Amino acid sequence: MPADVTDDIFAGVAEVQRDDYAADVKAHGGHDDVHPMAHHGAGLPADDKGEVQDGDYVAPTSEERSTLRRIPEKLPMVAYAIAFCELAERFSYYGCQQVFQNFVQQPRPARSRAGAGGADTQSGALNYGQQIASGMNTFNTFWVYCMPLLGAYLADTRWGRFKTISIAVGIATVGHILLIVSALPSVLDNREGAMACFVIALIVMGVGTGWFKSSISPMIAEQVRGTKQAVKVLPKTGERVIVDPTLTVSRIFMYFYLFINLGALAGQLGMSFAEKYVGFWLSYTLPTIVFLLCIPVLVFGNKYYVKTPPTGSVFAECIRLWRYAASGRWTLNPIKLAKNMTADDFWTSAKPSKVVAAGEAKPRWMTFDDAWVDEVRRGFKACTVFLWFPLYWLSYNQIVNNLTSQAATMTVNGLPNEIVSNLDPFALIILIPLFDLFLYPALRKAGFRFTPLKRITAGFFTGAFAMVWACVVQYYIYKTSQCGKNASTCYDLNGDGIADLGADGTEDGAVYVPSPLNIWIQSGSYILIAISEIFASITGLEYAYSKAPKSMRSLVMAAFLFTSAIAAALQQAFTSLSEDPHLEWLYGVFAVIAFVGGCGFWYSFRKLDSQEDELNELDAGEVVAGEREELDAPHAVQPQLGDVAAVSEKH
Repeated sequence: MPADVTDDIFAGVAEVQRDDYAADVKAHGGHDDVHPMAHHGAGLPADDKGEVQDGDYVAPTSEERSTLRRIPEKLPMVAYAIAFCELAERFSYYGCQQVFQNFVQQPRPARSRAGAGGADTQSGALNYGQQIASGMNTFNTFWVYCMPLLGAYLADTRWGRFKTISIAVGIATVGHILLIVSALPSVLDNREGAMACFVIALIVMGVGTGWFKSSISPMIAEQVRGTKQAVKVLPKTGERVIVDPTLTVSRIFMYFYLFINLGALAGQLGMSFAEKYVGFWLSYTLPTIVFLLCIPVLVFGNKYYVKTPPTGSVFAECIRLWRYAASGRWTLNPIKLAKNMTADDFWTSAKPSKVVAAGEAKPRWMTFDDAWVDEVRRGFKACTVFLWFPLYWLSYNQIVNNLTSQAATMTVNGLPNEIVSNLDPFALIILIPLFDLFLYPALRKAGFRFTPLKRITAGFFTGAFAMVWACVVQYYIYKTSQCGKNASTCYDLNGDGIADLGADGTEDGAVYVPSPLNIWIQSGSYILIAISEIFASITGLEYAYSKAPKSMRSLVMAAFLFTSAIAAALQQAFTSLSEDPHLEWLYGVFAVIAFVGGCGFWYSFRKLDSQEDELNELDAGEVVAGEREELDAPHAVQPQLGDVAAVSEKH
């Protein structure tokens, strides 16, 4: 489409929305200061009508920011209802994913058509081996975290977050049903048919899961209204404190992640035993039943949620703004190009006030103010921060595939080989409240600002240590296994406890001979990964939400989730290491990558870390079609595109 036609379209849309807002102001008595949007984003607690509830809130001074204690705002009950939906969805997702590795990798026991191994035999179904099983798990991760990009677009432009979540639940339910079908004993009799049904189920579930994930976390954060720091006197102690929305967002995502791991722990633990003692069909059916609990919670809570209607995508305007700022800065010299694109005046030169001051005519599409440019700048910086995350996810992703296979080569004493992986959500359930209630407040009281970028850096290093632990465990598995570096295919065919080299486990009476090492020595890897999640994953969610322009929150959140898809694609390059005798190298390589990633992350963003408060305190920008005085009210406060739709539901 020609650029001038596109410009007219954007200008026309902005003008229509501006006129709608002006008409709605008249409907509120003709006074803009009593309009609900007048208080939106002011940082003051407001009721559903937009009226300020607490007049004691005042903006802090520079001195108060450096001396007063900071606290988060209290979380509303509706946030917990949305968190329950996430709990149910994560129960279903992780409960099913927990058994994927065994379902694809291990052979079906001769005495169980449903694949259950019982106390003394490894559960399995399709017998495609560890390499293909890890590849399928990697594909699943890639697909699931690609879908948030499409889900975010639909939420921002067409359906809104609540409707997107509701549709995603329906699609994911179809995927769950297909997953159950793939594990029925009669279907497992046809190995290729079962595999085909399983793959289709992963694709359908991935669409629903991805769309759900892109909208659920921004929606839960939107239930908290405050957006600016404010000073408040605590009624019980009389202490003057700063209510910091950054801490509120941090807290809401901490507890959001807590609910995620409550669901994950229950799903993983229960489905491991269902698979081992009943069969895979049950370990896919129970998560489906729990997932369906999302439906009544969404239906009955519908009228209580704070919902952001679709606002129309401003992504095209952001790209247009970036192109305008980058004009005249292109060069074939890569070093000079990098300096030009990261120059201090890169975004400043694209502000409407600077364009006018330079004597240039504003382009027709420049229907925003300076503050909106600052918001976009902050959003781009957040997305730049996310570029390092794939190197972190490479380590994290091992807990759902290769570490599960590692446990299968050790002494399990009648337990499912996935049992140790439950230490990850179990540790998170314990550690998240401890970090929120004790560690983080203690650090703030001691005067140490454990900023988001510092926490993410710590997450990289902790993930690296987890892989070092896994590498050491793998070394001792090879050292103690009767089959040496073929530990994953070590079977006894004669019942004498001595491995028969060359067996693959499909023979009648084949019994696996594990390393004498107990599976619980894997604990260190899972606990370290859990700590790294608190530092990196939770903080990444917080950073994605708090730094994104309001009209692009789903999209920026999707960009963060997409880094997991990039990691899954990168991991395909290491698939050849996902089998004996190369597993020591696999964990060692991921440890080095995570450590180097942490060093590179901090070196790249150490200067950005010092701008944390400045970025958080940016005013909400406006996207309008004309100057402020064009409205009837002389002191009109016009909303940005995302806010107009909240006022006029027909948009």
